[in-house]
Amino acid sequence: MEAVQQQLQSLTWSDAAYLAPEWILVAFTIALAVLDLFLPRQSSRSSIGWLTLGGLAISLGFAIWRLTDVIDKVGKTDANGQPVSHVIRLMGDSYRIDVFSSLLKILFLVATMLIVLMSLGTVRKTDISDRGEFYYLLLPAVVGAMIMASSGDMITLYIGLELLSITTYVLVGIRKHAVQSAEAAFKYVVTGGISSALLLFGMSYLYGITGATNLGAIAQGIQQHASEYPALLYVSFFFILAGLGIKIAAAPFHYWAPDVYQGAPTPVTAFLAVVSKGAAFAIIFRILYNVAFFASSPDYPIADDVFLAVLVIAAAAMLIGSTMALRQVNVKRLMALSGVANAGYLLVPVGLSLKGMHASNVGEFIFYLAAYLLMTIGMLAVLSVINKSVGHDEIGGFAGLYYRAPWTAAAVVVFVLSLAGLPVTGGFFGKLFILLGAAESKLYWIIAIMVVSSVISYYFYFGIIRQMFMRATIDTEVRVPVTTGIVIWLCAVATVVLGIVPGPVLDFVNDHFSIVSDLFVRLQ
Repeated sequence: MEAVQQQLQSLTWSDAAYLAPEWILVAFTIALAVLDLFLPRQSSRSSIGWLTLGGLAISLGFAIWRLTDVIDKVGKTDANGQPVSHVIRLMGDSYRIDVFSSLLKILFLVATMLIVLMSLGTVRKTDISDRGEFYYLLLPAVVGAMIMASSGDMITLYIGLELLSITTYVLVGIRKHAVQSAEAAFKYVVTGGISSALLLFGMSYLYGITGATNLGAIAQGIQQHASEYPALLYVSFFFILAGLGIKIAAAPFHYWAPDVYQGAPTPVTAFLAVVSKGAAFAIIFRILYNVAFFASSPDYPIADDVFLAVLVIAAAAMLIGSTMALRQVNVKRLMALSGVANAGYLLVPVGLSLKGMHASNVGEFIFYLAAYLLMTIGMLAVLSVINKSVGHDEIGGFAGLYYRAPWTAAAVVVFVLSLAGLPVTGGFFGKLFILLGAAESKLYWIIAIMVVSSVISYYFYFGIIRQMFMRATIDTEVRVPVTTGIVIWLCAVATVVLGIVPGPVLDFVNDHFSIVSDLFVRLQ
């Protein structure tokens, strides 16, 4: 009864202050939508874009401030010598502000800022519209991703998921007169609906078994009833994995990704590849480590089977994504299939669980997600410049790029090396940390698959370099807008920095993150 009363608590003004990053984005969305009605068409798009960037920057400032507030409490004790929880729990623990969620929010906001900045220089009027819908629709999408990262309740989690999904459906189809964009939006809506249905179906079984929606209450209920309903728990977790597998575009649930990535405007492709994928991973961590982790009984090793299923999906994603990309000549489709393989790499830390007392899963995941963010957005920023120059997204557009834009070609080399997982880049150490974690857990078969997948990927990644340095020059000028150039070089420099000094980033996460406090939700 007490737990129910806590869940029914209203949101107080003091609690609302903790949600400043989300409130700011909501306020900017409303203000920009109204402002867009009055601005002249000629200045609407760029003005709204810069204001959107400002709103994201303010929200990022508050998110960083909140992270510093949270980590200041890590390891602290009260007057009685008892440890002080660094987790801020709102609305009966249905919304949590902790190190895990704060770090992911910062990554989502940084990624969206880079995407907005990239689009200001390369998105043409025919790509979106004369007005600013593209920019202020990004803001509620980011809010949805942030809600997903902080959710401690299935209802809150689903609200964030649908907010993100519905806005991205519109963004994919925002090129109103492009048939390819309309087709991509239709496919994305259908697969997104299927994903939501599978996820809800799996969640309904958890609610039926435990009578609760709060993840902490579900975990407690499962510990009591796991031996009574093993079949229902298996069905629940596998439906949840299937639904989230579609969201992260992991094989064999990935077939929508190439068509949607190709049909969407390039900035929207970047958003789907990084922010949408990262938010779905936040849900995977929340559900698996708080609920599935406690689902075993003496007769039914449910937790072990679920985490093994995650590793099997990871292996399938790495191999299928890499092999299907071998035949691609469209760079957007290639990046989609590269994203499938990278979803597999990102799933490995999840599937490792705590085998062999391996507890740095989240540190490895966040480090590789940061590296993936930089190399993916950087590569798509270059593609947006190439598309504006040659009018298409085929790999042939990179022909002779070294002779037409040598500095841009140098940045592409950095991104390709990172995507391939070669030194000295963030992608190399991201994969290395995941490999070492798998070795610590003695899962050598997943290590072998990671290595094989990486070797296969060299062929299509280095095909881009071959085009830039060894193919005849296309007689078209490559003009890199200032804003897009800033994004390209911010991503390239940060990728190299992560490859030179990776330790501080991983150590920061591991020193302040606590798997018990941050992921194991418990009703007080």
